[in-house]
Parts: sequence; C-alpha cells; structure tokens
Amino acid sequence: MKHLIRQRLLIGAAAALVFAMAAIAAMRPVEQRTEPLEMPPQRPFAHAVAGTGLIEPASENIKIGTPFPGLVQKVAVQVGQPVRAGDLLFELDTRQLASDLAVQEAAERTAGARLATQRELIADIDDQLTRIRRLDARAVVSTDERQRLEFARRTAAARLAEAEAELAAAAARSAAVRTEIERSRIRAPMDGTVLRVDVRNGEFASNDSEPLVVLGDIESLHVRVDIDEVDAIRVDPAARAVALPRGSAGSEIPLDFVRFEPLVLPKRSLTGSATERVDTRVLQCIYRIQPSQTPLFVGQQMDVYIERPAVATR
Repeated sequence: MKHLIRQRLLIGAAAALVFAMAAIAAMRPVEQRTEPLEMPPQRPFAHAVAGTGLIEPASENIKIGTPFPGLVQKVAVQVGQPVRAGDLLFELDTRQLASDLAVQEAAERTAGARLATQRELIADIDDQLTRIRRLDARAVVSTDERQRLEFARRTAAARLAEAEAELAAAAARSAAVRTEIERSRIRAPMDGTVLRVDVRNGEFASNDSEPLVVLGDIESLHVRVDIDEVDAIRVDPAARAVALPRGSAGSEIPLDFVRFEPLVLPKRSLTGSATERVDTRVLQCIYRIQPSQTPLFVGQQMDVYIERPAVATR
C-alpha cells in the first residue's frame, strides 16, 4: 500500500513539473525579427566626421522684441508671411503717449507765441530808438530817456533769447514723445519671412529676453553643425559634406562650406538636471544647403557627414 502511494506521489510530482515547464515555455516571448520603419542613416564616405546639424536661415534667426513693456494694440503679421524692411510687425498702445504729445505740442505753441511777442516788443523798441537818434541832433530827447530805451532793448533781447530756448526745449520734448510713439511701432529690420509670432492683440508685452517675433531670410538655408572638439581638427573646409534629414536617411543633400564659428561652445544637448556638468564642447561649422527637392524647414535636425582622409595607423 505504501509503495502504491509513493508511486502516485512521484507520478503527480512529475506531472506538475511537466506542466510547469510547459507553462513557462508558453509564456516565454517569441523573438521575431522586425524591420524599422525608417533605416538609420548610413555614412556616405569611407572616412567621415559626423555631427548633428540644425537648419537656420541664411540671415540666422532675427529675434524681435519690444524696447519697453506695454499693452499690444495691434499685431500686423502672421507666421509664414513675407515682409519688407520697415513693415509694421506689431504696435503697442500709444494712447498715453498721444496724450503726452498733445500737452507738449500745446506747450510748444505757447512758447512760440511768447517768442513772437518778444520779437514784436523788440521791433517797437528799435523803432523808438531809431526816431530818438533822428531827434538827438536837435537835443529834443534827453540822455536819460535814450538810456532807458537802450536798457529796455537789452532786456528784451535777453528775454527773446530765453523765449527761443523755451521754444527749442518744447520742440525737443514734442520730438521725444513722437520718437517714443514711433518706437512703439515695431518694424521689420530686414526683408525676410515671419518664422514665429509669440504675441497677440491685447496681451502685455514684456521687454525681457524672450523674442516676440522671429524673422529670417529663408530664400537660402544654412545648417549649423556641431562637431565634437575631438574631431574639430579633422574638419577640412574644402572637403565634401552631405546632410541627411531625420526620417529621410536616403536623401543626401550636398553642402557648401561657409565658415567656422570662432568660439567653441558647450554641447547643447542637455538633460536639464541641476547637477549635470558639461564636459563636451563643440565647434560649430556653417554650411550652405544646395537646392534640393527634399522639403526642409527651419529648426529641423539633420545628420551631417564631412569627408576626411583615412587616419594612418602604425
């Protein structure tokens, strides 16, 4: 009897083991080979220096702000709109400045009237002095009267100079207010295309570091390439260079060298951690993008490869 029970226990244990192994095998993921939606970029040269590039306008991004904070009264442009130098981009509220201008113009008119009065007074004194000089030969006019008129003439001349200065000061104050009104109308500094508008009608525009409008000349595009400082010495301006847009690895776009940026900068691909350290620095190379059928956009990333000679090995 005991032998029979032991035999059944062994059979049950063996069955449980087989079941467990089958269950584990069934839950094990099946590895299947999958093809990526887009093939990774392939190095077009046998030996190359690689870097990440960012498309920018030939003029670079022109960041437009406001000279002083204020309420936005009118936004005159939209994203993608071409503009000419001097075109209005947006305008701040100028009602207070218009009121100030009216006050200053009134003061300017008052100073002008005062100046005209002084000129008439001097003209009258000059006429009296002319007649006195004619009568002086016949001793009709006393010396004291002539001296009083001459003193009055000098006093009137001083007041005339004062009135002229007051008029000039009032005109300068009016011109200063007109300048502030014109500064409130933010205009395009160059021909280009509106790339970004971060301001709306009725918003309060601050004159901090954030741009409100970004312009750029996109008739010709450049790519700004970050080359690791270790590879910077291997970059030859005369070497061939191509760019491969992200997501279109098969589209090789030829590049023309423009310039090196003279300042080596810290690498910009940061995580934002408060404790991170930047140990990698990059040399920025500017290349002109040759005309291509591939659609490109400002701010788009590209993989850039610059041909270099083979490194000699000992």
